[in-house]
Amino acid sequence: MTAPIPEQQQENHDPDALHGFLRELTRFTLRFSGEGAEGVDRVVRGIARTYGGRAETVLVADGAVLSVTAGGRTLTSTVTAFPDVARLDRVVALKEFVERLRDTRPALSEAAAGLRRIETLPSPVPRWARGVGIVLFSLGFAPAVQPTWYEIGTTALLAALVAALTVLSERRPRLARVLPLVAATLVSLVTLGLLRPEHGHGGPVLIMLPALFFFVPGDLLSAATAELVGGFLTTGAVRLVYALVLLLQLYVGVLIGVAATGTSTDALFDTAQDTDLSRWVVVASWAVFTLGLILAFEVPWRLAGWVVGLVYLALGVQAAGTALAGEVVGTFVAAAALAATADLLARPPGRPPRLVLFLGGFFTLTVGSLGLRALTSLAGGHVLHGFHDLMDFVTIVTTIAVGLLAGAALVPARGLQA
Repeated sequence: MTAPIPEQQQENHDPDALHGFLRELTRFTLRFSGEGAEGVDRVVRGIARTYGGRAETVLVADGAVLSVTAGGRTLTSTVTAFPDVARLDRVVALKEFVERLRDTRPALSEAAAGLRRIETLPSPVPRWARGVGIVLFSLGFAPAVQPTWYEIGTTALLAALVAALTVLSERRPRLARVLPLVAATLVSLVTLGLLRPEHGHGGPVLIMLPALFFFVPGDLLSAATAELVGGFLTTGAVRLVYALVLLLQLYVGVLIGVAATGTSTDALFDTAQDTDLSRWVVVASWAVFTLGLILAFEVPWRLAGWVVGLVYLALGVQAAGTALAGEVVGTFVAAAALAATADLLARPPGRPPRLVLFLGGFFTLTVGSLGLRALTSLAGGHVLHGFHDLMDFVTIVTTIAVGLLAGAALVPARGLQA
């Protein structure tokens, strides 16, 4: 007489149950696909193997075709989700969840319930604290644009306005879609109409940039380039277009402020003020930046040491490489070191996800800000200067993307595990 199969084993070998769970897992990982398409594919295929099945995905930036084979059947479905890295606490919870699935292989119904719990996690910080984080994020970045006390003072005012607007938009989805445009317009109006920086304070775009840095899509631009170089052509192309749309929103917002205040476009030339900050203040500012990132992107506090370490690793390697061989080599080596280190540190169970380790250090490379400076210089009629910034922008984006690929190639492949 054949012994009855336990209910959990029956469920775990049910093709429909496995397909349903993997569909939800694909949707969830798409929402947090800041590491690119490869990360989504690796997680979904790895969990399918854990449950004795096989999964294949065809990915675009905001969707996927999922095919699951189990029990002699193949089921296919489509999944859509808008990518967003604003809640990194959920990214952390997802990695821990995937590790538990791989180790314990619970019933699929239990696994699906666990995934729903992650999706409904309450925010680890209050809304006002996220606003404070955006202000600190901008203040910490300000000395990298102009190491002056005037830059820090104006950034405090402008970033407070941006933070209030961002917190307000969290419950207004329509406003959130055009938030970079609205924020850039507000910052431009206040800078040009109220602050009216004098020539000795640097160009107005340099005054605006730190407050808008939260919206500069440098991570998207480099991730898109890396996906294109790595063979994920559709995903990379869509992500690249979306990043450019965000950058153009900032650009148009600045121009609206210029037109509304009657300011001449000649004022958009981004001359820099002489420094009046000590080197140690500039170094310490990145700790403020990291604190702001933790609050603004809702990183769990227990991971703060990891984030700080990777930020200063990227800064140190980039500074050393630039001093020895120039900006391009320094940026390339920093990107490669950051990618390799984040990948290796993220692999052991219980460690932070690669995206959380990587994001802070990546922001220090300040890719997207070059693009905004190039566009505004061109709009101001400073053609040679604008094209110089534009060429720097293309060069640095490509350098970072190739550096990331090189760093990933330095470490052994993960296979299909999460």
